[in-house]
Amino acid sequence: MKQLFFLAVLIISNVCFAQVTQRNILTGHFSAEQVKAALIAKESFKPYPQTVAAWKNAVPDSVIKQTIKAGEAGLKFKFEPITATIALDFVRSGDRERHSGISFAKRNVLTELILAESMEDQGRFTEAILNGVWSICEESFWGVPAHIGRTGLPDVENPEVDLFAAETASVLALADYFTGPKLDKINPLIRKRIYYETNQRFFEPMLTRGDRYNWMSKTKAVNNWNPWIMSNWMLSNLLLEKQADKRAQMLYASISGLDRYLNGLGEDGGCDEGPSYWFAAGGSVYDCLELLQQSTKLQVYDQPLIQKMAAYVYKAHIDGYYFTNFADADPVLKPDGLMLYRFGTAIADKQLESLGAWSFQQFPNTGVTGFQRMRRVQNLLTISTIKGGSEYKPVKDAWVSDIQVMTARTNKGLYLATHGGHNAESHNHNDVGDFIVYANGQPMIVDAGRGNYTARTFSSKRYELWFTRSEYHNLPIINGFGQSAGREFEATSVVSTINDQQAQLKMDLAAAYPKEAGIKKWERSIQLDRSKEQILLSDNYQLENKLASLQQVFMTIAEVDLTKPGVILLKGNGNTQLELNYDAKQWTASSELTSTEGMEYKSFKTKWDGKLVTRILLTAKTLKATGNHSFKISMK
Repeated sequence: MKQLFFLAVLIISNVCFAQVTQRNILTGHFSAEQVKAALIAKESFKPYPQTVAAWKNAVPDSVIKQTIKAGEAGLKFKFEPITATIALDFVRSGDRERHSGISFAKRNVLTELILAESMEDQGRFTEAILNGVWSICEESFWGVPAHIGRTGLPDVENPEVDLFAAETASVLALADYFTGPKLDKINPLIRKRIYYETNQRFFEPMLTRGDRYNWMSKTKAVNNWNPWIMSNWMLSNLLLEKQADKRAQMLYASISGLDRYLNGLGEDGGCDEGPSYWFAAGGSVYDCLELLQQSTKLQVYDQPLIQKMAAYVYKAHIDGYYFTNFADADPVLKPDGLMLYRFGTAIADKQLESLGAWSFQQFPNTGVTGFQRMRRVQNLLTISTIKGGSEYKPVKDAWVSDIQVMTARTNKGLYLATHGGHNAESHNHNDVGDFIVYANGQPMIVDAGRGNYTARTFSSKRYELWFTRSEYHNLPIINGFGQSAGREFEATSVVSTINDQQAQLKMDLAAAYPKEAGIKKWERSIQLDRSKEQILLSDNYQLENKLASLQQVFMTIAEVDLTKPGVILLKGNGNTQLELNYDAKQWTASSELTSTEGMEYKSFKTKWDGKLVTRILLTAKTLKATGNHSFKISMK
C-alpha cells in the first residue's frame, strides 16, 4: 500500500521551532457566536450527493462504474481483527507496516463499499458495510501503535487522538451520512455505536484534553498533524453530532485549533516539511476552509497568508512528478490535481489552478482510497468541472524567506534548489546549505530523501541513519565532522539574490557544525548563472587550526564517470549529461553506493525509479586553516 510509504505521521517531537505570531486569522474574524449563528443545521447540511440521481448529475458515469467495481472487489474482503501480537510489533521489532497494512486496508475498503452503495442503492453492499463498521468499532485503538509511546497497547481509559483515530472518525461519519438509514433497518444500535465510539475516542478528548497535545500548542509552531486532525474533526462533527450547541462548539474549537497551525507559519507561508507533506499540511488547511465555507458560508480565502501558503506548492515544483525534497519529503509526487484546482479557484490563483488542471491531466486519480477522505469525496464532484492545464508552466524562480529555500531555472533546462535554515526543522535532516540540481527535468545531483519509517526513525538513533546525516548530503565533511541536530545549528548571514541574470544564495555554514569541527566561518555561495547556463558552488573558509581532513560530498542517482581528472560526468536518461568540474590539483574523486539493506533503507531500491543512490566524495589534497574552492556544474 502506498500509504505505508507516505506516512506524514511522525516527526521527532511533533513540533517545529518557527516563531509563533498570534494572527488568529479565523477566530480573529469570527466569534463563537457568529459561527453558531451561521452554522447550517445537521439535517440541512448535505455536502455530498445521497441519491443515485444526484450522483449521476454530479459525477461522470465512468467514475460511478469505477467506484461500484471497487466496491464489488471489497465484498470479498475480510475485516480481520488486530491482535495484541500485531499491535506489539512496533515496540518489539520497530516494524510499523504489519499493523498499518491491516488497519488502513479496512478503512479504505469500507470507504469504497460506502460510496458504491450510495451510488448504486441496491443494498448489496450493506452487509459488508455493517461488518466493516462493527469491526472498526471493536478495535481498542483507532490509531497506530507508533503514536502511543512505548506501550504498544492502548490505555482504553485514556483515549489518545492521533492522525488515524481522526481519520477513522471521518470514515465512520461518512458511513453514517451515506448509508445510515440502511444501517438502521438492520439494527438501530449500529449508528448509536458509531456516535458513541467517535464521541469517546475523539470528540470528548479534543474538547476536554485537546491542549495536552503538542500539535495543539499555542506557543510553539505545530506541524501537519494539526490541520490534518482538524479537518477530520470538522467533518465527523458536522456529519455526526446531533446536539446543535455541541456541534457549534466543536466547529469553533476546530477552527481555533487550525489558527494554531497558521500562527506558526512564517510570513511567506513556507512548509519546512516539504511538498509531499504540504498535502497533509497546507492541503488539509484547505480541506478545513472548504468545510467551513460549506457549513457556514464563512471564509478567509482573501488572507495573504492563506494565498502564500497555497503558492508554496507550485514554487517547489521542478518538472513532471519531481518536487524539491529537502528533509523527509519525497522527491516523486503525483499531485492531487482536483484539490489543487479547487484551492486555486477559491483563492483566485491562476498558477495554482493551472497546476491542478495540469496535474489531473498528467496523473488522473478518481479513486476514493487514501487519507483525507473529505477531499477524496469532494474530488469526485470536481471531475466534471475541471478545465485547463495546457497553459501550465513551472515558475522561473522563487525565494521562500521563512524557510530560506531558493529555487531557480534557466531557459535551457538547468534547475537549482538550495536552502539555509536550521537543523530542528520538522522531519529534519542535518542538511543546512544542501542543494539539488536537475537537468531537462531529470534528477542529477539529489537529496536522497528519507527511507522507511520504523521505530529508529523517530528515536535518539535517528541521526545514525545515513539518509538523515549531512555526510550524505551535498555538503562538506570538515575535520571528520558532519552537521549536528538542534535549533542552534543553523545557517547565518543568509542572503538571496534573484534577477534575470542570476539566482544566488549566500550563507555561513559554520554554526551548523559542532564546535569540535573548529570552524570560524564557512561562507558558501550557490549561484545559477542564467547567461552561462551553469551553477557555481563556492566555499570560503577559516578554521581555528589547520584542517586535519576535508571532503565535499555530491549525491546522485545518475551514472557516474570519474575517469577524467577534474571532471565528474553524470549521465542521465537519453542524452542528458551534467558535468561537474573540480580542480584535480586540490581534490581526488571516489564514489560508493549507499546501503539499501535493513528495514529503514529498502525503499532506496525503488525510490528513484529503480536507480540506486551514489555518494561521490572529493577528498582534499592540501589542508590549510584558511582557503577557498569552487565547483562548476553545467549541462553538456
